Amino acid sequence: MLSGVRVLEVAAWTFVPSAGAVLAEWGAEVIKVEPRDGGDPQRGLVTMGIVDEGGGAVNYMIEIPNRGKKSIGVDLSTPGGREVVHALAKTCDVFLTSYLPDRRRKFGIDVDDIRGVNPSIVYVRGSGHGPKGPDADKPGYDGVSYWARGGIATVLTEDADELVRSRPAFGDLLGGMTIAGGIAAALYKKATTGEGSVVDVSLLGLAAWNLSPDVAVSQIHGGSAIPKFGHADAPNPLVGTYRTKDGRYVQLMMLQLDKFYAEAMRVIGLPELIDDPRFADPASRFENRVSLIALLDKAFAERTLAQWRETLAVLSGAWGIVQTPGELCDDPAVTANGYVAHTQTVNGVPFALPTNPVQFNERSVTPGGAPEHGQHTEEILMDAGIEWDTIEELKDSGAIL
Repeated sequence: MLSGVRVLEVAAWTFVPSAGAVLAEWGAEVIKVEPRDGGDPQRGLVTMGIVDEGGGAVNYMIEIPNRGKKSIGVDLSTPGGREVVHALAKTCDVFLTSYLPDRRRKFGIDVDDIRGVNPSIVYVRGSGHGPKGPDADKPGYDGVSYWARGGIATVLTEDADELVRSRPAFGDLLGGMTIAGGIAAALYKKATTGEGSVVDVSLLGLAAWNLSPDVAVSQIHGGSAIPKFGHADAPNPLVGTYRTKDGRYVQLMMLQLDKFYAEAMRVIGLPELIDDPRFADPASRFENRVSLIALLDKAFAERTLAQWRETLAVLSGAWGIVQTPGELCDDPAVTANGYVAHTQTVNGVPFALPTNPVQFNERSVTPGGAPEHGQHTEEILMDAGIEWDTIEELKDSGAIL
């Protein structure tokens, strides 16, 4: 879809680089500019015990947001490094960065700097807290800007004694898809008008969007909240999670209780409850919902997950198994649609990696491996028309890797 589009990415960690990975999977050529010394700091995250110093394992936190890109090592603190980035920006359609305002100005990669060499380029900024306000120059990560400050932790924890912990890159990856969508819209405008746009996405704004119902309700009638119910007194017994005999869970999600009630009771094995006076009509089902949920709890506890999977297969209402990430990889819908692809690192180490969820013309994506630090430096510069003698001078001066 984006064949012929060139993206220059000056970004680190996962949030903004994951947008570049999506664009690469959509066909764009993405050039990742990494610091000359050490590269993207995420390359050094070996503290989780999965990545080792010898490179024998898969550095999945580099692979996820950087698959399919080319890498060049540049020291932006040097005049030569800045000249290299400007030369590359001349040839690109999109400039993508996660650097904060003071660093963008310091390194000569702010909007005016890049627009000075390419007036129609789409300039994209990903940040923790947005381009305006007192925290525009404040660093942000998804655990801080999205999960904590954005209210996600609060609403997911609800009444628990301890806050729910954030999953790795949870907001980052949602944000990367959001940035990619914004870039696609900006590229359409550029294609139809010739004008480039400045695109901004922040983790804080993303959190507000994700919590739209909670935020809206909090501002209505003096700060009311979305009603909260526990499992035992949920207003709709067919919307809930039920524990099986072997300690697993089945999620029911039939929002139209009246439509599915009789069918569900027959399938679950409680046909006698269809005409039970306590549950005979919507009002009585709501009034006696605690008793109905208790009966469903008892029924689900009498069979294993495997048995329920077979039993519920005929149910026309929505339901699902609460799966683990490992089970997700073998889910028949995931397999059929190619949502988790089998690929390998640039060193040939095989591993599985989810693709971005957008497909075009029913074609699944096979992601490429993430590049080594500075792997394409010479190739990128020569493609940009820089002579070999100049490249050697840049290397000698420390401007590039």
